[in-house]
Amino acid sequence: MQNQVPYVTYQVSNKIGTIEFFTPQHNSMPGSILEKLAEIIEEAGNDQQSKVLILQTAGEKTFCAGAFFDELLQIQNEEEGKHFFSGFAKVINAMRKCPKFIIGRIQGKAIGGGVGLAATCDYTFATTDASIKLSELAVGIGPFVVAPAIVSKIGKSATYELAIDATNFRSAAWAKEKGLYTEIYRNAEEMDLAIQKLAFTLAASSVNAMREIKKAFWQGTEEWDTTLFDRAAISGRLIVSEEAKSYLMAFKKWK
Repeated sequence: MQNQVPYVTYQVSNKIGTIEFFTPQHNSMPGSILEKLAEIIEEAGNDQQSKVLILQTAGEKTFCAGAFFDELLQIQNEEEGKHFFSGFAKVINAMRKCPKFIIGRIQGKAIGGGVGLAATCDYTFATTDASIKLSELAVGIGPFVVAPAIVSKIGKSATYELAIDATNFRSAAWAKEKGLYTEIYRNAEEMDLAIQKLAFTLAASSVNAMREIKKAFWQGTEEWDTTLFDRAAISGRLIVSEEAKSYLMAFKKWK
């Protein structure tokens, strides 16, 4: 039986670093996991033993279900709310500033913050089961922190579509067409073969060239160091409202 204890791990083999996180609630992310993930991404970026990184989660059906609802329900004031959502800001900023390419392995559904993680990866593989949804509006908030990363990958129009239609999933094929996913495969086995092929190629490539390429493509996002935390404050203000709490409770029962 799979270990049900949440974790974030980092391992290196053949110059390929693999970052994996897991929580038993469909890989939804409590504040502690967000903090740890940001720390490990920064650590992996500075580790000379790896040249390329893979970001993945455990399990089969869900890549990441976004924020951990039980923790959202416990938030008592705006400051606590900002602190929680700042965890997503820290992870996204750590990913974009990491000097190494991050390959995303999206083996299942990506919801809310999970879509933000997929968008911040530099090259993203997915299975045909990896449908996506930005569900924030359905629980009384909005995708404020993750939106800049998603807009940078699929554009404002497609992001707006996801943000407004917050209850329906878009298919993996839709996500690939819009540019969120680079490649999609029928199953995880085929996807993993493709991931390893690219990872081995990048592990044999120039560290300096890859660093400069990534820096060039993320140019213009420097303001995210402050913008994402300002956005976290908006989510923090909304999440403590009675309206949001009632939406969260209803959403949990519906799930």
